[in-house]
Amino acid sequence: MPITVTPYIPQYITVHTAPADTPAENVTVSFLDYIKNVASSEIYPTWEESALRANILAQVSFALNRVYTEYYPSRGYPFDITGSTQNDQRFIYGRSTFENVDRLVEQLFTTYIRRIGFVEPLAAKFCNGTTVTCDGLSQWGSQGMAQQGYNSVQILRHYYGDNIELVANAPIRDIVYSYPGVALRRGSSGSYVRIMQFMLARIAQSYPAIPVIVPDGIFGSQTEAAVRKFQDIFALTVDGIVGRATWYQLVYLYVGVLKLSELVSEGQIYTQITQLGPNTVLKEGNSGTAVSSLQYFISVVGQFYSAIPTLTIDGSFGPGTREAVLSVQREFGLPETGIVDQATWTRLYDEYLGIVNTALSELGLPAAPEELHEQVVNSQYPGYDLNYQPNP
Repeated sequence: MPITVTPYIPQYITVHTAPADTPAENVTVSFLDYIKNVASSEIYPTWEESALRANILAQVSFALNRVYTEYYPSRGYPFDITGSTQNDQRFIYGRSTFENVDRLVEQLFTTYIRRIGFVEPLAAKFCNGTTVTCDGLSQWGSQGMAQQGYNSVQILRHYYGDNIELVANAPIRDIVYSYPGVALRRGSSGSYVRIMQFMLARIAQSYPAIPVIVPDGIFGSQTEAAVRKFQDIFALTVDGIVGRATWYQLVYLYVGVLKLSELVSEGQIYTQITQLGPNTVLKEGNSGTAVSSLQYFISVVGQFYSAIPTLTIDGSFGPGTREAVLSVQREFGLPETGIVDQATWTRLYDEYLGIVNTALSELGLPAAPEELHEQVVNSQYPGYDLNYQPNP
């Protein structure tokens, strides 16, 4: 559960050198050396360069997703990833690496894949494509495409879909784990309490036995009751105190309900649209990015107003979206038309922005409109330039 808006490249990563439940050494290496090792262990240095680039980008993104979602710490393990292909990617501690692979990794290790509009690095799963097949990238298949003249972005889009983009020059920093370091209990307040409350509120959508709470940053009696119910459901010590075990069970469930560690993820969502044009309206039958943004705003606000439903964000203004718009207009005293004019949009966006600035900014969601979308890659390396078109 990240507490920073933008994913980052960890300076170091701790690798368990066997499957998670197998006794083995934990080694801490620089992220750059980790990716060099993985790339040299997973792919052949004689492959076409565009295949090497595609595979390295997938390896970087997969590892960053593990770090971003605290996949192993949330399960109680003292490491960030394993060196086993059982669940992760191959890492052979102490092995030598290949010069041409190292050169490409040095160019690419601060670039990762994400779905357009999502925050988290893509859980870019892959397999060899011969003895093992999967829903992600085929390593041998990527080499075959490269031999046919496809560049690395075309290869990645073939396997992960057209709705991906690359983020370049991600910042490098030490790993910061989300647990605040001290237990949260009744009387606690502040940003960590809001983070905990938001995770709990989102999980409660999937586990309705958990009481609904408003993430206000104050650990009061209602929050304590919700925590106790959560602990009871998930076989934790029922004391109403959010220590390390309860915190990471919250992280584990939050990541799980959003499927952040899966190739097909609900995702933590950016949105680029902050206002409608003066004469623009959205109504049933419309589709596109503005409708997706509308649905996203409604879904966030709906987590704090019980009369407003959350929606599937599909970019299509159908009957369900119209009913949700009517509930927004009813809740905020606007004319109940089911049509989103400037007045409805502005009120909804103001409510959304208030929630962002008070409850979501530490949760990996953007804190202000200006931060909602990073520049898509325009790199000097054509193999991973999204706008690159190979010469005919």
